Amino acid sequence: MQDGSWRLLGDVGGTNARFALQQGPAAPPRAFDSFRCADFPSLEAVIRRYLEQQAPCRPAQAAIGIANPIAGDRIAMTNHAWQFSIEALRQALALQRLVFVNDFAALALSLPTLRPDEIRQVGGTAGDAAAPLALLGPGTGLGVSGLVRGGDGKDRVISGEGGHVTLAAADDEEAQVIAVLRREFGHVSAERVLSGPGLRNLYRAWCAVHGQGSQDLTPAQIGERALSRSDAACDATLEMFLSLLGNVAGNLALTLGARGGVYLGGGIVSRWGRRLEASPFRRRFEDKGRFARYLNPIPVWVIQPGGDPALRGAARALDI
Repeated sequence: MQDGSWRLLGDVGGTNARFALQQGPAAPPRAFDSFRCADFPSLEAVIRRYLEQQAPCRPAQAAIGIANPIAGDRIAMTNHAWQFSIEALRQALALQRLVFVNDFAALALSLPTLRPDEIRQVGGTAGDAAAPLALLGPGTGLGVSGLVRGGDGKDRVISGEGGHVTLAAADDEEAQVIAVLRREFGHVSAERVLSGPGLRNLYRAWCAVHGQGSQDLTPAQIGERALSRSDAACDATLEMFLSLLGNVAGNLALTLGARGGVYLGGGIVSRWGRRLEASPFRRRFEDKGRFARYLNPIPVWVIQPGGDPALRGAARALDI
């Protein structure tokens, strides 16, 4: 039986799909569950599984953030094999309304709702409450978005594919590493390095530049060895990763005029704890020549693991 008060909320990445239910716009999300995308042949299949297990009734509306550009009715995921029509999916699930937004657009919509316990500050001051906010985050890919605070009380998301901008070097060592990757990939985007798969690319390239043999390590293993200081190559790789991330984050702050703050989301950086603060990240963020003073007061916030900000942002997509 369908109940018009219930909403399905989703956050779909290249690796995992997470869902919740909401009983009306003001209600908190509930009935959280997460699934591995690789275990299901389609998005429809995983949604049906979730609804069979969790839904007290059939929701009438749904909003889903997905790690993909949204341009028209057809979606073919960049970092996964799922392809579908939004309208066909709406009809198949018998929904009155189905809204898709880019996953980082959904996360951007959640930024004004974040509680103090959901974020950790890395440098800067309080920020300008009326100014735009910037968001980026390494995960399966590199998500980038922004939020403009509207004078009419409505927030407007800036949705793009900033993870695919050309990655720039800030010193000779970075230039050598990027040159190795350019020979392999041609175009070296920020996502080629600043993501889970990108951490492996960076590790292999760093080892090649320094004449060391690389091991077949997962991104998690590289991170673990770096944090424990048990592997010099992994440690140097993580240091360069965070330096490049600071450079890209500073570029984004300048591009959007994000004096309200820059937020780091995704599933990777938050797991590295205080290592970010001890790294060159903040120095690289501000190291923009004549505009260092412009960037100095801008706060950077790390969104902490757990919680439901992306799903709260998806819910807001139904209301603005």
